[in-house]
Amino acid sequence: MNGKVVAVAGATGGLGPTVVEALSRAGASLSLVDRDQAKLDTLVASLGAPPDRHHCTTADLFEAEQAQEWAEQVQQRYGRVDAVLHLVGGYRGGQKIAAFPADDWELLKRLLIETTWNVMRAFAEPLKTHRGRFILVSSPQSQRPAHTNAAYAACKAASETLTLALADEFKGTGATANIIVVNAILTPQMRAEKPDADYSKFTTAEDIADAMLYLCSDAAAGMNGQRLALFGR
Repeated sequence: MNGKVVAVAGATGGLGPTVVEALSRAGASLSLVDRDQAKLDTLVASLGAPPDRHHCTTADLFEAEQAQEWAEQVQQRYGRVDAVLHLVGGYRGGQKIAAFPADDWELLKRLLIETTWNVMRAFAEPLKTHRGRFILVSSPQSQRPAHTNAAYAACKAASETLTLALADEFKGTGATANIIVVNAILTPQMRAEKPDADYSKFTTAEDIADAMLYLCSDAAAGMNGQRLALFGR
């Protein structure tokens, strides 16, 4: 990843710090975005990387203009972008369809669909120019929905559809768009808080980070429009 520029949306979430650390360790230059500047500052300080290898900005990716401003900042600072990782997530569920709260439906649409749409529109052309990578994290619920997760599953399915459509647009450009599918994510914080819990059906944040490094590598140059499943035990 030396010399590569990677933009990470949702950098300070549950998965973000592990992925960011792996990218930094591999030599990537990073542009990190989230809504909380203090969390971004803490994350950057933990990396110990030279200042020229990271760029941070707060943005509300619900807003297309702010996503576009972020993409422009990356271009101005580094002159290129080689990968965009969409780690923005959120979950609401556990109710039957008729009982699902309208506010939660609106929130999931914004978190899982609007942010994906805004980020991919902002970065599509720069990624084409530099044969870049777009990576989304999704859930098996998108293809096998449970009625108690109908809203979540529908929004994940929509974000997958957008990613696969982007992959279609990328054909012939050298850029790629792919999806990593996990049942549930085991973060270092979860492991520390409940070390004796049963995480047998979870995918570790470290394994997801490794998969992202693979998808960003030259070895995955021919992989486009694919769903990489990291679950199944």
